[in-house]
Amino acid sequence: MAWTYTTLKSAIQDYLETTETTFVNNLPVIIRQAEDRILKSVQLPDFKKNVTGSLTDGNPYLESPSDFLAPYSLAVDNSGYEFLMFKDVAFIREAYPVLTTESIPKYYAIFDESTFILGPTPNANFTVELHYFYEPESITVSGTGLSWLGSNAESTLLYGSLVEAYTFLKGDADMLNLYLSRYEDSLAKLKVLGEGYSTTDSYRSGSVRQARR
Repeated sequence: MAWTYTTLKSAIQDYLETTETTFVNNLPVIIRQAEDRILKSVQLPDFKKNVTGSLTDGNPYLESPSDFLAPYSLAVDNSGYEFLMFKDVAFIREAYPVLTTESIPKYYAIFDESTFILGPTPNANFTVELHYFYEPESITVSGTGLSWLGSNAESTLLYGSLVEAYTFLKGDADMLNLYLSRYEDSLAKLKVLGEGYSTTDSYRSGSVRQARR
């Protein structure tokens, strides 16, 4: 079944047999924690996005999108796309210690939670295309009460929420381990979908295979 925000909250309370006020009031936080855990554990093609941006002559920084989680690629349009290599900040600082060293950027890194740094510093105004993994709208704030995870990863979202909820309630270790085991099992199946079936086709790559147990 597909979860709505309302039915998911009800299911969590039914599983844990509690309607205690503090717990119920914290359900939005608990569910968002579960969503965050899932999104940072598996790369789902449904959460890829492309955006264009602008580099400014003499400015080595580029603002990242507000829903950015992780990069897939960044390319500069220099009469055709040239893909930059992803590095860390220390590499760029060491390779280009003087910010006034300008040319067509070759490298990029995540500088902070809202900014990329480029190396070398752009020597002109360029259009760039960022292909990235984004954070989808949470089921807790969705106008329809629906979300991709609630409709396509029902077990993973439910058991992820139960793990977070039972941790909040400081429940016994055996039951927590049961919920965690079921979460990890459903997450493994989601990984097969997201990182196997959805990233290849059988004609070119053959069928996705797993070792027999």
